[in-house]
Amino acid sequence: MKIKTKITLLFFLISTVGLILMNAAIFYFVSEFNFEDFFKRLEARVRLAAQINIHPNEKSVAYQEVRSGYLEKLVNERDYVIKLPQDMRNFKKPIDLPDAFYNDILKKKLKARYNKANKFYSGGYFDTPYGKYLIIVSATDPYGFRELVELRKVLVVIFIIATTLTYIAGNIFSYYTINPLSRLIKQVKNLSANNLHERLDEINGKDEISELVHTFNNMLNRLETAFETQNNFVSNASHELRTPLTIISGEAQLLLTQKQLEPETKKLVETIHNEAEKLGQILASLLGLAQTGFDGKKQNWQPIRVDELVMTVVGLVKKIEPEGTIDINFSSLPEDETKLYTEGNANLLQLALSNIVMNACKYSNNQPVEIKVASENGRLMIAVADKGIGIPIEEQQYIFEPFFRASNTTEFEGYGIGLPLTLNIIRLHKGSIGIRSEEMAGTEIQIFLPVVPPVS
Repeated sequence: MKIKTKITLLFFLISTVGLILMNAAIFYFVSEFNFEDFFKRLEARVRLAAQINIHPNEKSVAYQEVRSGYLEKLVNERDYVIKLPQDMRNFKKPIDLPDAFYNDILKKKLKARYNKANKFYSGGYFDTPYGKYLIIVSATDPYGFRELVELRKVLVVIFIIATTLTYIAGNIFSYYTINPLSRLIKQVKNLSANNLHERLDEINGKDEISELVHTFNNMLNRLETAFETQNNFVSNASHELRTPLTIISGEAQLLLTQKQLEPETKKLVETIHNEAEKLGQILASLLGLAQTGFDGKKQNWQPIRVDELVMTVVGLVKKIEPEGTIDINFSSLPEDETKLYTEGNANLLQLALSNIVMNACKYSNNQPVEIKVASENGRLMIAVADKGIGIPIEEQQYIFEPFFRASNTTEFEGYGIGLPLTLNIIRLHKGSIGIRSEEMAGTEIQIFLPVVPPVS
C-alpha cells in the first residue's frame, strides 16, 4: 500500500471516529435533556395530584383549575393515588414497575423515575395528616420520541456527508503531502550509470524531504566518483594490461618454436606461456565482471528467442568440451512462439548460459547434462541439470561471490569468476537465478528471464 493511500485512510479513520463520537455525544445529551424535561413535567403533576386528590377542598379545586387551564394535557396521562396501609407488609404494587422504583419512594423517601418503551413514570411519597400516600403519574412522550428519531436521521445524513467530504479532504491532503516525494521518486527512477552527473531538484525549506534530497545528491556525488573511477580502471586495464600480456604470450610462443632450446628451458617457457594465457583469461573475466556492474546501455539490446539461444550455446560448448554430453528438453515449450522471446544482449546471455553449461559438463566429468526450457507466468525458465559432484549445502550461499570455489572443486581448474559474472548478466536482463544442489548427486541451476514478445 502506498504512503498516499495510508495517509488518506488514516486521516479518514481518525475523522470518522471523531464524527461518530461527536454524533453519539449530541444524540446522548439531547435525549437526556428531553427525558429530564419530561420527568420534571411529570414531577410537577405528581405534586398537583397530591394537592388535588389526598384531601379535596377549596384549594384542591383551585389546583384542579390550574392544572386544567394552564398545564398541557400529556398523551396517555394517568394519575395513581394509593393510600399506604399501616402494615407495609400488606402493600401490593399498583403498577408492574421494578422494585427499585418503589424502594426509592417508600424506604428512601425519594422521588423515583422510570421509563420503558417511551412510557414514563414519576412517583413521590406524601406523609399527610390524612395518611401516607404514594402518588404515581404516567404518560407517554411521542413528540419527544419523534424529535429523537428525526435527530437520528439528521445525524446520519450529516455523518454520511461529513465522511464523504473527509475522504475527499484526505485525498487532497495526502496528495499535497506526498507530491514532493512523488516528484523525487520520478527523478530518481530516471537516474542511471549514464546520467549520474544529473542532480535532484533542490527543495527550499528544512523539512525531511529537503534533507532527503540533499542526502541523495551527496550520495550521487559519491556514486559518480566511484563509477568514474571504475570506468577509468576498466578502460585502462583493458589497454594497459592486455598489451604486455599479449607480448609475453607471443614472445613465449615464438621462443617455443626455437629448436635449440634445452628441454628444461623449454619446460620453463611453456610454463610462462600457460600462466600468461591463464592470466589473460582471468583478466578478461574480471573486465567482463566489472563491465556488467553498470546498468547496461540498451542500444545493443534486441529480441532473443531462448530456444535458439540454447542451441547456439550448446554448439559453442561442444566445441570447447567435445567429450561432453548435452541433452536438450524442449517438451515444455509453449505453443505461442511469442512467449519464447526475451530482450537483451545476445552475446552477454550466451556468455552467461555457456558458463553454467560448461560448469555442468566440467564438474560432472562429462556425464549427461540436461537443458530444459519452459515458459510460465510471464517468465522464461532455462534449467541446466547435471549429475556431478554437487555443492556442499553450507557453501551454496557463497557460490555467486567472486573468486569463491567450493571445497570439493580442488581437482578442477577454475577461478571462481564465471558464476558471479553470470549473475550480473542475468540481473542486467531483469532476471534471476535459482539453484538446487546435493553433494555427490548433482546440481540444477535455473535461469528466469522476463518474456518480452518481439515488436511486429
